Amino acid sequence: MTEAPTERLGPPMKWYVLRVASNKEEQVRKALVKKVKIEALEDRVGRVLVPTLKERRMKSGQLRIVERKLYPGYVFVEMACEEDGSIAEKVWFTIKETTGVGDFIGADGKPTSMAEHDVVQMLAASEKADEQPGLSGLNIHKGDRVRITDGAFESFEGEVEAVDERRGMVSVVVSIFGRSTPVEVEYWQLEKVE
Repeated sequence: MTEAPTERLGPPMKWYVLRVASNKEEQVRKALVKKVKIEALEDRVGRVLVPTLKERRMKSGQLRIVERKLYPGYVFVEMACEEDGSIAEKVWFTIKETTGVGDFIGADGKPTSMAEHDVVQMLAASEKADEQPGLSGLNIHKGDRVRITDGAFESFEGEVEAVDERRGMVSVVVSIFGRSTPVEVEYWQLEKVE
């Protein structure tokens, strides 16, 4: 026997964009989640997100996985507004009294909800952050000119011959002693050449 899905009580929620102090996004997110719970505002404020992307980077000869914010200076808040589009007073003060919070994107003191396609894109980016870092952030394709930034072929420039996203490897054709030679390097060892 399957249970019927439980419906959330209260007004419908939409996504809104909150400006916050730069490099304080995660701190603001955690504080908001905590305050919403303390003030028992879960019926008015849903998820609070800071979408990130995992990237591989070399630092001091060590490969590190770092999270890069996709929208620096912004936190995404799912909440229910009043019928006139304004924010309920208790919710407004709970959010505004959080250190590092600026204002919602909107006009006339009322936040503007995000378009549905933007919400889908933002949520997809949030879910993808939990996956292994890949090539998506680098945006390297067959035929692109690249420079190798690390390893035995450092400083060589060439053309991308093939990209293996699953393995994180890129085949680059470089000129060694006047001959075109394909070399395989990891994607984090490359940078695009304009």
